[in-house]
Amino acid sequence: MIFTYNKEHVGDVLMVIVKNSGDAKLDVERKGNVVRVFVKDNGETVAWNIFEVSSLFEIEERGQVFLSDEQVARLNQELQVEGFTEEIVNDKEPKFVVGEIIEMVAHPDSDHLNICQVAVASDKTVQIVAGAPNARVGLKTIVALPGAMMPKGNLIFPGQLRGEKSFGMMCSPCELHLPNAPQKRGVIELSEDQVVGTPFDPAKHWTA
Repeated sequence: MIFTYNKEHVGDVLMVIVKNSGDAKLDVERKGNVVRVFVKDNGETVAWNIFEVSSLFEIEERGQVFLSDEQVARLNQELQVEGFTEEIVNDKEPKFVVGEIIEMVAHPDSDHLNICQVAVASDKTVQIVAGAPNARVGLKTIVALPGAMMPKGNLIFPGQLRGEKSFGMMCSPCELHLPNAPQKRGVIELSEDQVVGTPFDPAKHWTA
């Protein structure tokens, strides 16, 4: 679940991205200020657009935003008033966290990609296909998990790279728009004492 808002460039509309629609053909259903975006073939909801959202509550942030449970409850009230039966679920788990590569093997169908097993919490490991030249077992870096929005606006969803499943992305300083980021390929390298699963904090995790 991704909430995104940019009043200056898009207007007073909160976009709620439920899942990746891929190449599916989409259709829309509008009731009042609520628009449901769904897959045309099966009716599965992939997004909501809430127009005039400032009439419900104010949003100060821009880009990917994180809402309180009370704000999400207010959105669901609006959906119900307009006649929709589905509910928006608030996902407050951090989407950029410290990760550690614990296993890495070469991709069988690539000369530069690696299949990495990356610990992103004390009890959770995800597979990420990456082409970073500095990737290695034991490296700690910042991982964008499914549900993340990158600074440029691209969204992170589970996917595949050359037939291998990938559940996130290990990030370079440039991709995170960090100040004085080196203009070269490679994921951010953190010190060994950083704790896996810690939410990303530029002030803590980046010095240049």
